[in-house]
Amino acid sequence: MTTRDWRIFKEDFNISTKGGGIPNPIRSWEESELPDWILNAVKDANYKKPTPVQMQAIPIGLQGRDILGVAETGSGKTAAFVLPMLVYISKLPKMTREMEADGPYALVLAPSRELASQIENETKKFAKYSAYRTVLVVGGQPIEEQAMKLRKGCEIIIATPGRLNDCLVSRYVVLNQCNYIVLDEADRMIDMGFETQVIQILESMPRETLKSEVEEVAELQEKDHRNKFRTTLMFSATMPPEVERLSRNYLRRPGVIYIGVVGRAVDRIKQNVVFVKSDHEKKTRLEQLLREGPPPPIIIFVNQRKTCDNIAKYINKLGYRVTTLQGGRSQDQRDWSLSEFREGRYDILVATDIAGRGLDVKGVTHVINYDLPKNIEQYTHRIGRTGRAGESGLSTSFFTNDDAEILYDLKKMLQDTENSVPHELSSHPEAQMKPGGFVAQSRRDTVIYVS
Repeated sequence: MTTRDWRIFKEDFNISTKGGGIPNPIRSWEESELPDWILNAVKDANYKKPTPVQMQAIPIGLQGRDILGVAETGSGKTAAFVLPMLVYISKLPKMTREMEADGPYALVLAPSRELASQIENETKKFAKYSAYRTVLVVGGQPIEEQAMKLRKGCEIIIATPGRLNDCLVSRYVVLNQCNYIVLDEADRMIDMGFETQVIQILESMPRETLKSEVEEVAELQEKDHRNKFRTTLMFSATMPPEVERLSRNYLRRPGVIYIGVVGRAVDRIKQNVVFVKSDHEKKTRLEQLLREGPPPPIIIFVNQRKTCDNIAKYINKLGYRVTTLQGGRSQDQRDWSLSEFREGRYDILVATDIAGRGLDVKGVTHVINYDLPKNIEQYTHRIGRTGRAGESGLSTSFFTNDDAEILYDLKKMLQDTENSVPHELSSHPEAQMKPGGFVAQSRRDTVIYVS
């Protein structure tokens, strides 16, 4: 293919890149140059063709290069970083009992227990033809049990920042030979207040293995066949200033990947927005949606634990099999609910924002925002539970006069994605300007909104 052909190909898949020497994307798994044992695992997992983020991230990752990936939710990021990570480990010496005391070869950080558990499952699936050991280090489980597993040694740790930092402080684990780190959902980790812990973890890795800030030197270090220099991959759906600062401090000569439009819901999701005047009308509308809308599996999002339980009871009385996912339940209960929903034993999952990011449940036909979140980023991630892996999806969101903070951004998103904007939203006073903005009058009496 010519340079022009590649440009058209990337445009067709909404792939944009920055950084010198970015390799062309792969068009099929056969083009990936992944070893046969990984390709066999990919085939067993029924991954027929790579997604756009996988097309571009895998060839960059196989170069040993740092990556900053900005991709919409549901884009297949996990395989995009796990597969190059497994290749990286395969080039290192086999882990011995003596080496195990120096910690893992690779580390993946995720903001929530559910997402970390999901990444662990995917990693084990792709590593099935290897002997690599994975340890999950998350809150909600006894730290002593995790410490015991860490003492037995592993090649890969998948963790939440808070619990891993606790293990480092308690000396249950060290990162003396860990030179491959992935920060998944980096923006969410920042939102949840984990920036300090993330930095402490990064600083616990060998400082001398950071690549040079001089691009020419960093490029030579990437090609070091001993894999002695650190590789850092950071994936995020949005790019707040804190994530940009982290990337500047810890990424060296990164290949930057943009998939789709940053922070925007995928175009294949049809978004409906409905104005309701009362809680009674909400319940009536919800019952109508469940009766007349697409069949399960369905996820319903609420903002509070109490509402989560109340709505689940209400839906259960309607005859639906329903379970909940919220922070008031134990980790075992949450894992069980999610597993049962994934297996199809429940029709509907009622959840708080604990399920809003990263969770991948195949075939979700409808996401209902019974309560609107407070910001457009969380809205984007919630509705991203449907329309995944190239499928179309549907979201329906109820809004009231109490949702002032999000109405301007919600109206703009509906317009940008060519979804219908209901009159109650388009004419709502709070949807006319961004919160904190003010209205100015031009000489031609045209209203201008200034934020």
